Amino acid sequence: MSPCKAEWRSTTILVVARDGVVAMGGDGQITLGDVAIKHGAQKVRTMRNGTVLAGYAGAAADALALFDRLEGKLDEYSGNLQRAAVELVKEWRTDRALRHLDAMLVVADRENILLVSGHGELIKPDDQVLGIGSGGVYAEAAGRALMAHTGMTAEDICRAAMGIAARLCVYTNENIIVQTLE
Repeated sequence: MSPCKAEWRSTTILVVARDGVVAMGGDGQITLGDVAIKHGAQKVRTMRNGTVLAGYAGAAADALALFDRLEGKLDEYSGNLQRAAVELVKEWRTDRALRHLDAMLVVADRENILLVSGHGELIKPDDQVLGIGSGGVYAEAAGRALMAHTGMTAEDICRAAMGIAARLCVYTNENIIVQTLE
């Protein structure tokens, strides 16, 4: 089955870290069924006074609720992203209402890149590239190749890899927004 299967008809988010810079990009397409209903959504944002990047794939309202919870956890744990993410996953898995939220997050600071989901996943990738969403595997593959074979910056790799994903996945558009931590 294609990586763009029904439950992933959402977006593409990619994070790349290189030379002390972390770049996270997201496309702007919002799809409802087989129809692209919005082209300029912003699915990547900064948190904790610009020290954390967060992006989402899935239901926007659910992801925004999770962003609010994550910001609270970041405040509670003095900006420690890994600890805040662990506590968010525990709450997400045990809270009766949160358990039904349909989103996946990717969060990053200067030391960590983490995939966070309501299924209990809290994954730190082996390398410095991580993609989620319908085009996430395409963006991640392109990002890994660019990391291995070019001297491009994290931001340039993120933009180029997102562009490749947009040309391959119909649920991803070329209206790409990239934010960085330097």
